[in-house]
Amino acid sequence: MPGTQVPANAAEQANKVKQNSPVAVLKEWSEMIKLEHTVFALPFALTGLLLASKSMPSAETFFWTICAFGGARAAAMTMNRLIDASIDAKNPRTSTRAIPAGKISPFNAILFSIFAFGLMIFAASKLPSLCLQLSPIAVLWLSFYSFTKRFTWLCHLVLGVALGGAALGGWVAAGGALNIMAPWLLALSVATWVAGFDIIYALQDIDFDRSEKLHSIPAAFGIPMALTISSMLHLVTAASLVLTGVILSRGPLFWLGTVLVMVMLKYEHKLVRPDDLSKINAAFFTTNGIVSICMFVATLADCIFFPAR
Repeated sequence: MPGTQVPANAAEQANKVKQNSPVAVLKEWSEMIKLEHTVFALPFALTGLLLASKSMPSAETFFWTICAFGGARAAAMTMNRLIDASIDAKNPRTSTRAIPAGKISPFNAILFSIFAFGLMIFAASKLPSLCLQLSPIAVLWLSFYSFTKRFTWLCHLVLGVALGGAALGGWVAAGGALNIMAPWLLALSVATWVAGFDIIYALQDIDFDRSEKLHSIPAAFGIPMALTISSMLHLVTAASLVLTGVILSRGPLFWLGTVLVMVMLKYEHKLVRPDDLSKINAAFFTTNGIVSICMFVATLADCIFFPAR
């Protein structure tokens, strides 16, 4: 009848059903591991795979590389959320995350981490043996990262090294040797790129980090110096990509991608200024997503039309 009100307990029950629906649960897990952030590092892992290959890698190699990376990243993000749950609960920006908000239990998150690391190791076993041999180092490093903000402002570089390892992993997945400079330069470009944009992202929490005695470059050195350090790291990114292309004698499409990366990094630093932090999300999400996809697409096209000799 018109004007009939739904009882409060019935409304609450309906809301609980909605929250527990498969779509809602999947959305919570996707949000927790930031599935959309895969666009940052997966393209560089596949770039390493392409650059190390004498010919186009097989579909099977692509598949297991993606599985290994996906498992590693999902486990690392879940571990990060578990380890930082008490900190996230205090920070207004992060207090609604799934674990501190009680939407995902710590026990389930631990089980998921074990499963995801297991997927990474299983996928690594389907790739060259060096991938499996290096997987314990990946597990340790990805688990260690989340603790670093408690004792060092170098935490951004530790994260950078973790994602730089994805590029090395892609290289090794193609059977590439690590006794030449190219894969290390590619990894350095990814590590400094990630560290640079992570510093920009950390600007949002500078006051909270200082109040909780957490370590970050913005909290330690202030906003202007943090942006300068971020710019310097991105200069290393550009230089490392150039040297990678020179050593591997890449074709014009690789160089086009490198130039576009430089343009986007320059644009990123124009968006964020010491007196205006309002565009951090645009700098962090949009710009860096374009950087990684652009480099992968350019490398893929270069490998197709200008294969290395």
